Amino acid sequence: MDTLSRLEQTITARRNASPDSSYVASLNAKGLGKIAQKLGEEATETVIAALTGSDAELVNESADLLFHLLVLLNAKGVPLADVLAELDRREGVSGIDEKASRSK
Repeated sequence: MDTLSRLEQTITARRNASPDSSYVASLNAKGLGKIAQKLGEEATETVIAALTGSDAELVNESADLLFHLLVLLNAKGVPLADVLAELDRREGVSGIDEKASRSK
């Protein structure tokens, strides 16, 4: 997870930079709706790559998806550590059981 942690730090550092000099800053300047929209676009592109693209295309789109997810989490003030803690909490729990527990 070192790579994702470093990326999270970079996103934090660039969030308030000039939108002319930073893609992260330009996304933040456009607001949460635009960031969420971009994440959705990247998710769709990842699905398309999985179904019709090469492994290299899937890798590239997956990287874009993770990047934009981290930008969204950062914009909401949610640390990656919180997401990782939730994954840790779910470890060893059946996906069916975990999903059923959310509806209670």
